[in-house]
Amino acid sequence: MEFIPDNKIDLICTHPPYAGIIPYSEDIPEDLSRLSVKDFLEEMKAVAAESYRVLKKDKFCAILMGDTRQKGCMIPMSFEVMEIFQEAGFKLKELIIKEQHNCKATGYWKTNSVKYNFLLIAHEYLFVFKK
Repeated sequence: MEFIPDNKIDLICTHPPYAGIIPYSEDIPEDLSRLSVKDFLEEMKAVAAESYRVLKKDKFCAILMGDTRQKGCMIPMSFEVMEIFQEAGFKLKELIIKEQHNCKATGYWKTNSVKYNFLLIAHEYLFVFKK
């Protein structure tokens, strides 16, 4: 976003792809959806810094994020993203919990949740940050 001057944007809204949940490309190296959780979180540091740079003072940045599960255990990556944005200078104005159901893969996960004894991830977080 280097082509955007500092303090120029009034509102940022994003729902970044993450952790291979929905791949957005087959061979684009910069595609965040294809990164591991660790690499995704590292890239989000640059996203947070650039978002802070381009956003005007007292304006808002909203990020819709969910968590994921690996090897049967929860990975609370949404809260890690929240912390990354706070470390970049943002203040958490609101935390909204969004229920999610009837998604593309709900049937697959519901079947596997019974088979492998885990709960479905039934929500995402909408973090509303203020600069």
